[in-house]
Amino acid sequence: MKCLKYIKSGMLILLSAGLLTTSAICTDKVQAQPASTQTKPAVQQQTTAVKAAPIAIVNAPSSYLNKTVLMNAKFDKFSTLGLDYKPAFKSSEDYISFLIKREDTSFNIPLSEMKLFLKRDTAEKFIDLKTDDEIEIKGVVFSDALGDAWVDVKELKITKKAPETDKK
Repeated sequence: MKCLKYIKSGMLILLSAGLLTTSAICTDKVQAQPASTQTKPAVQQQTTAVKAAPIAIVNAPSSYLNKTVLMNAKFDKFSTLGLDYKPAFKSSEDYISFLIKREDTSFNIPLSEMKLFLKRDTAEKFIDLKTDDEIEIKGVVFSDALGDAWVDVKELKITKKAPETDKK
């Protein structure tokens, strides 16, 4: 029994010595490195937008589904069209929708088959938009419910203001 006790303690000593030796070797290999003074550029998520005419998106919304689209259009008016519709839900508390004009007719008709949603805080920056102002829209087609294109607008730019009309 005493022999077994000595063997166990000997093994513990050998194991401890091995760990100490290994840790000493490892600490010799690891040296403190100074922190980098240069900041690495943030990784930017590159989202390539597909340039398309609004009528092309409306004619085939499923082919643009989950894609970022870039389109030019004429602003028609702010609206509540499509808000709070469960299958493609955008809350009327957080979003406002707007309509653009159809480009495939000479008549003054909005493109109601395209539901465009803009966050309310962003929409407040565009309160001065008028009918026929030319705009650039960048957004994601997030649904094709009812066979329509539902677009979450990420960026909106006014490219050309409509001429002032005389109100007589």
